[in-house]
Amino acid sequence: MVKVKVADLIETRLKDAFAPQRLIVKDESHLHAGHAGARPGGESHFRLLVVSSRFEGLSRVARQRAVNDALRDLLAEKIHALAMTALTPAEDGDGSA
Repeated sequence: MVKVKVADLIETRLKDAFAPQRLIVKDESHLHAGHAGARPGGESHFRLLVVSSRFEGLSRVARQRAVNDALRDLLAEKIHALAMTALTPAEDGDGSA
């Protein structure tokens, strides 16, 4: 049986929910080793950048709620901490969107 990485589950969910122009899922669990909520195998603390036109017209709080909704069961069972930046393509300053 192949174990699916939590980061891969996050990426799949966010691609399905938001069709992002840019998506970065970074596992920062190693920075929290030994802290409460950190799991021995890691995959508990993540940082996201999601750039999607589906965020247009939404407040920052509404964007975060939408991302949390897409990841609801993972947040309950697998993700201890999630930091995110959710932008529209116009707000994304990398020039590729």
